Amino acid sequence: MQIRVGYELIYDCPQPTPMILTLSIHFTRVSDILVPDHLITHPPVPITAYRDGFGNWCSRIVAPKGQIRLSTDALVNDSGVADVVAPLAPQHAVQDLPNETLMFLLGSRYCETDRLSQTAWDLFGHSPTGWGRVQAICDFVHHHITFGYEHARATRTAWEVFHEKTGVCRDYAHLAVAFCRCLNIPARYCTGYLGDMGMPPPYGPMDFAAWFEAYLGGHWYTFDARNNVPRIGRVLIAQGRDAADVALSNTFGPNTLTQFKVWTDEVNSGLPSPATP
Repeated sequence: MQIRVGYELIYDCPQPTPMILTLSIHFTRVSDILVPDHLITHPPVPITAYRDGFGNWCSRIVAPKGQIRLSTDALVNDSGVADVVAPLAPQHAVQDLPNETLMFLLGSRYCETDRLSQTAWDLFGHSPTGWGRVQAICDFVHHHITFGYEHARATRTAWEVFHEKTGVCRDYAHLAVAFCRCLNIPARYCTGYLGDMGMPPPYGPMDFAAWFEAYLGGHWYTFDARNNVPRIGRVLIAQGRDAADVALSNTFGPNTLTQFKVWTDEVNSGLPSPATP
């Protein structure tokens, strides 16, 4: 299958404003990209790029005073296969974990393992280890949180969402990630595109999505406490310890996001390349 993905973001800046943008499709999907997701700015400004410590591709610009439009429109090949389910995937002892996974055991800005550790062991300490434990966490988080865009708050942490019981997809991911780490399971936060392919209507407004990956049996596996069912059509943008590491934009000055559009739609193979709307 082929998936058209893209976004249109319009910022209003009262002065020239440096920005770091993490909006590019992850390098692990580069061989699937048919029409590149080049960042286009209007008005045009110079763009430089670098790869951060997690391997995410980041773009740097200085937005001019006034409005700037950031957009892309890409086409990606996708297998159409749902998230892998591996119920026998075991949990590693901490001393046997690869060095590169250890940072994903530690607390972070939005995942306060110190505050949630006892709660995690009380809730999941008697569940099966490995895949079964991560799935038990997803089941709990899925039912514990009431989803709603009206509940979105950029500063909400895992500890807060556990007590408030409301949130959006990033809050589901943060709480599940924190619980996994409390139970010595490396977990990393993911952001990207996830459309409604394969799901029954009604469909909600499109947005960037958040999910997480847990390290079990020598592999990183995708889990999604918000949806809590295997999904098709995920297109990864970035991975990190939590949302602070993969913010779509970090802006260094006052600004207002005045328009936000995201699309991710299945298209028939053989169609002409998509045009920017």
